[in-house]
Amino acid sequence: MADIADRTQDFGANSWLVEEMYEQFRTDPASVSEAWREFFSDYKSQAVNGVGASTPTTSAATVAGSNVSASGPASTPVAPTQPTAPAPVVAAAPSSVTAPPVPADVTPEPIRGVGAAIVTNMERSLTVPTATSFRNVPARLLEVNRKGINDYRSRHGLSKVSFTHIIAHAIVRAIADAVPNMKNSYTFDADGKPQLVRNPHVNVGLAVDVDKGDGTRNLVVPVLRDADTLDFAGFLVAYDEIIRKVKNNKLTIADFQGANVSITNPGTIGTVQSVPRLMPGQGVIVGVGSIDYPAEFQGADTANLNT
Repeated sequence: MADIADRTQDFGANSWLVEEMYEQFRTDPASVSEAWREFFSDYKSQAVNGVGASTPTTSAATVAGSNVSASGPASTPVAPTQPTAPAPVVAAAPSSVTAPPVPADVTPEPIRGVGAAIVTNMERSLTVPTATSFRNVPARLLEVNRKGINDYRSRHGLSKVSFTHIIAHAIVRAIADAVPNMKNSYTFDADGKPQLVRNPHVNVGLAVDVDKGDGTRNLVVPVLRDADTLDFAGFLVAYDEIIRKVKNNKLTIADFQGANVSITNPGTIGTVQSVPRLMPGQGVIVGVGSIDYPAEFQGADTANLNT
């Protein structure tokens, strides 16, 4: 099985979810699918060694804007092959870091399990050399073209195209056709010497906010592989299929692996600019901000604005 064969590939921003599923598997193996049970039979937990345990493995740049912003493993103990009660996974600080002072009347609580995996991920992102750039991009033409596309699609009984569909496809095409170096990534050899990984295709990770139904939310980043080989119609189908799998909890192991470019959309919660974290193995992460009039114009009479 291809999913299982590629065990060495990093799960990147999805590693917290893999750790969560692993703890679930150790408690009740039947609670995960057969493919995940096979994967976890010899899985090595990324979070066991804690923060700062990993060695930088890949990555590289950052680009951003208006709303569009972008930023361009050490050994771990082997997990038991037989399910057992989940052992606590605690995020440990790097030995070279001095712990911040704690008030005498406060007892810190260990960060365990999924939280520890997230902390480890954030620390690993700091090992990647990056540069960040912000751009304000006029969105009027984007809005007009989207309306025209959706008018046509609605007359033919087709689903609507979102701003994210168009922006994501535009980013893929821009990287593939104009700046292909952005799909490359950064790594080290066994001696710690820097190396460049030239990826042949754009495998784009799509950050998706998931409502767990209990008042909490999680972020998963499924991967749309070889996105640069698709025209817009094919990209739309592949994108919607990924989102369908997220909503139905049908993502496979391969869906979490292999991203060399990521897109996140904090604009949906009103964020104008952001600095998303670039994970090892990726060349660029693009953060799309809110589509709106600049703050200095938002108090103007709408009759004086070009709508």
